[in-house]
This record gives sequence, C-alpha cells and structure tokens, in this order.
Amino acid sequence: MNWLETDTENCPVRRALDVVGEKWNLLILREAFNGVRRYDEFRSHLGLSEAVLADRLRKLVAAGLLRSEPYREPGARTRHEYRLTRKGVDLWPVLLALKQWGDAYAGDPDGPVLDVRHHACASPVRVVVQCEGEEQAVLTPRDVTVRPGPAARPRRTD
Repeated sequence: MNWLETDTENCPVRRALDVVGEKWNLLILREAFNGVRRYDEFRSHLGLSEAVLADRLRKLVAAGLLRSEPYREPGARTRHEYRLTRKGVDLWPVLLALKQWGDAYAGDPDGPVLDVRHHACASPVRVVVQCEGEEQAVLTPRDVTVRPGPAARPRRTD
C-alpha cells in the first residue's frame, strides 16, 4: 500500500490539527509558554474577544493541553489561571519549529522577536529532525523513507 492508497481519516497530523490547528489555539499556547496564566492577561496581550478567548480556553482545557487552577485575590471573586499540562508542554517543539520557520520566511527584517537560548551555555536553540541511530544525524525529508504503519487503512473508493 502506498500513500495515495492510504485512508487519511486516521492521519495523526489531521487529528492533531483538530485539536490545535485553529490560529488562536496556537497563539494561546504561545502565550502560556511565555508565562501568561490569567484570562485578563491572555485577552489584553492577544487582543481577542472575550467570547472567542473563553471558547478557546475551554477547548484547550477539554483537550488536556491546559489545566484550569482557581486563585483568588483578596476581596475578589475566585478566578482561574491556565497552566500547561504535560500534553501541552509536549507541543513546545512544534511551536518552536513554527517560530523558527517564521523567523526564516515571515520574520521582521530587524531580526527575531524572541531570542530562545539554552540556560546552561547561552547558545541559540534550534529544532531539528534527528535519527535515533548511533550516528544521530540531522535529517532532511530526502534522508528518510516513509511507509504506512500498523494503523494505516486502505483508502475507501466509495
């Protein structure tokens, strides 16, 4: 079975985009990675309507990417902070790869808006695709072979 014979309904990229593929979801996650936790902070920094923000936060919590934690300022009602879950944190390389691509092809001529560096040595951080073998070589699409996996299903020809 080759790619064109494979049913794409079960594609993990498609399923992932069902969760995070909406622009505002990725931007909310970007904010969370940069320390934004509170509804008002998300709203003011993103310039998003209350209805859209509430809907997206609810969906990200339901999908398990964020968790909602109550907090209460003295004399105020209980509110919620939004924190990344493990599932949300695992999207960090995806967001970093989007930032890297954006810097290269859609960035500001003055340079990157965010400078991401390793704490220990202060070197810039880059996302790469790497072989898990002994060489641990950095790979390009031409260096790999893609085959249908165990969950691949034949395409229906209805």
